[in-house]
Amino acid sequence: MNPKPQPALTLTGTLDREATHRLCEEARATLQATGADVLVCDVADLGPPVLAAIDALARLQLTARRAGGRIRLRNPAPHLRELLDLVGIPMEIEMERQAEQREPPGRVQEAVEARDPPL
Repeated sequence: MNPKPQPALTLTGTLDREATHRLCEEARATLQATGADVLVCDVADLGPPVLAAIDALARLQLTARRAGGRIRLRNPAPHLRELLDLVGIPMEIEMERQAEQREPPGRVQEAVEARDPPL
């Protein structure tokens, strides 16, 4: 059984009052139309983490709660997470999984010296 996909909003650029108002209206409409309890907000391309962005996220969270849901941030920059913690606004955060890019492990041979104590 496939889980129902969660509705999502993509937040980009710098958020001002007009953009925040528009996003809140869109969030309310999306939650009501889908009946979902979680609205995913992709913030990977959000502008610099300034207080206007924090205000917008707090207003989105309040709007979602009033509509009977909550928001979850996807891919926030480390500075945004730190600023949210600093101002005391708890947010549910989801980090998009990315394939690890690392070299395959080399062959390692461990030798045991006769005088080494057993572990």
